[in-house]
Amino acid sequence: MAKVMDKEEIEAKTRDYERQLREEMGLGKKNGKHFHKPKEGRWTKDQKESTTILFGGLTLAHEELAADAMRGLGYNLRPLPCPDNDSLAVGKEYGNRGQCNPTYYTVGNLVKYLKELKEAGEEDIEDRYVFVTAGACGPCRFGMYESEYRKALRDSGFDKFRVLLFQQSGGLNQTEGGDDALELNAKFAITLLKSIMVGDMINELGYKIRPYEVNRGQTDQVIEDAKRIMGDALRDGKSVFRSLRKVRKMFKAIPVDYTRVKPKVKITGEFWAQTTEGDGNYHMFRWLESEGAEVMVEPIGTWIEYLIWAAKQGAEDRLRIEPEKRKTIRKLKLAKVFFRNWYNLYRWALGFKTDSLPNQQKLADYARAYYDTHLKGGEGHLEIGKNIMATADKHAQMVVSLKPFGCMPSTMSDGVQSRVVADYKDAIFIPIETSGDGEVNVKSRVQMKLYEARMKARQEVDELLEEKGLTMEQVREYVAKRPELSNSMRRIGEHHGISTATNFIAEIAPKVR
Repeated sequence: MAKVMDKEEIEAKTRDYERQLREEMGLGKKNGKHFHKPKEGRWTKDQKESTTILFGGLTLAHEELAADAMRGLGYNLRPLPCPDNDSLAVGKEYGNRGQCNPTYYTVGNLVKYLKELKEAGEEDIEDRYVFVTAGACGPCRFGMYESEYRKALRDSGFDKFRVLLFQQSGGLNQTEGGDDALELNAKFAITLLKSIMVGDMINELGYKIRPYEVNRGQTDQVIEDAKRIMGDALRDGKSVFRSLRKVRKMFKAIPVDYTRVKPKVKITGEFWAQTTEGDGNYHMFRWLESEGAEVMVEPIGTWIEYLIWAAKQGAEDRLRIEPEKRKTIRKLKLAKVFFRNWYNLYRWALGFKTDSLPNQQKLADYARAYYDTHLKGGEGHLEIGKNIMATADKHAQMVVSLKPFGCMPSTMSDGVQSRVVADYKDAIFIPIETSGDGEVNVKSRVQMKLYEARMKARQEVDELLEEKGLTMEQVREYVAKRPELSNSMRRIGEHHGISTATNFIAEIAPKVR
C-alpha cells in the first residue's frame, strides 16, 4: 500500500533534491538573500512648504485645475509638461524592455524634466521635489509603473528622489503615519473630485463648441480664461457653482454655426491613451477636429463611477458568504448617488450643455453578452459597452479606441469587438495602437473610417431636409437672421439623429418657411 507523505516530508525531499542538483551542477550553497524594496525617504509635514509635488497623466485642464485646487490645501503642485516623443526616447533609454508606451512616455517625461532642472542650475532636487503617481494591482503593466519610475530615477542619477504612490482603490487610509505631509483625508478627496469634475466640464464644452465656432481660436481663448477663473475658485475656496455660472456666460458669447455637418466620433480605449493630448496618441483629438469631426471625449467621471460600480458588483458577489457586505453595498450606492448628483449640479450651472455620465448598469448590460463584467484590468467591459451604446443609442457615428501597442486588457476587448461590429451593422469602429511612431499609417486608417462616418452624417441631414421639404440654404438664411440661434450654449436635444446639425435643424425646421 502506497504511503501518503505529509507536507513536511515533501518539503524535506524537495530540499534534498535541490541540494543534490546544485552539487552536480557545481553551483555551491544556495544564497538565501531575497530582494527587498529599498526604503523610501518619507515626505514629512515640516517639508511641506519647501517641497514641490510633480505629477501628470491627465488632460492639461485637469492637471492645471488640480494644481490650483491643491494649492488651496497648502500643497505646491506642478504639472509636468505634456509628454512628447523626446520623453518616449528617454523612457526607452532608462526603462525595461517590453513596457507599454505610457510607461515610457511618463517615466521618460519625469526623468527629462529633472535633468532639465539640473541643467538649469537647480540644486537639492531630490530634497525639494517629489513625484506622485497612482498604482494598482491588476493584469496590465499599469501596476508596474512605480518600479519603472524608481529604476529610471536610480539609473539616471536621482536614486534618492521620492516617489509617492497611492492605490486607485485604496481609499483614504493610505498614509504611513501622522507626520506624513500628504494627508489623504476627506477634504483632500473632495477637493480633488471638484477639480476633476470641473476639468471634465471645461474639456467637454471645448469639444462641443470648437468645431462650430465662427471666429477661429475663440473657444481656446475662453477655455484658458475659464481655467483661470475656476482655478482661482478652487484655490481660494469660492463657490464652484457660481464660478461655473460665470464661465457659462463666457462660453455663451462665442458665436457658432450649428448647420455645419460633422460626424460625431466617440473616443474610448486605455485610460492614458485617451486622456493625453500630445505625441502619445498622435494629437488625435485636434487632428480629428481638423478633419471635420466633432470629438466626444470620455470624462474622468465615467471612470470614477465605474470604480464604484465594480466595487459594488464585487461586494454583491460575496454577499452570501460575507453578510457584512450589505453595509459596504449601501455605502457604495450612496457614493454613486452623491457623485452623480454632484456632477449634475455642476452641469446645471452650465445649463446642462454637457452630457450626463453614461449609466454604468446599462453599459454592463450591453457588454455582458460579449465580455464578462468580472474581468478587470484596463477599462474592463467598458470599451465593449461604450461601442454598443454609441451605435444602439445613436450617440456617435464612429468609435475610435486608443490603446498602447500590446495593451493586454484593451487587446482582449478588441478581439470581442469584431463580434460586436458583426451584430451591430451600423457600427463604425476602429482600434488604434499607439507606439510613438507610424503616425502617417495610423491617421490614414482613421481617415478611411472617418470618410464613412462623414457620409453617414451627410446622409442623415439630407434625409431630414427632404422630409421637412427644406434646403440647407433656407435653413442658413433663417439662422442668419436670428442671432439667438448662434448661441453656443444652446441645448440641442438628441431626438432626431446623431449629428449636431441634424438635431439642430430638426428643432428649428417647423419655424423655417
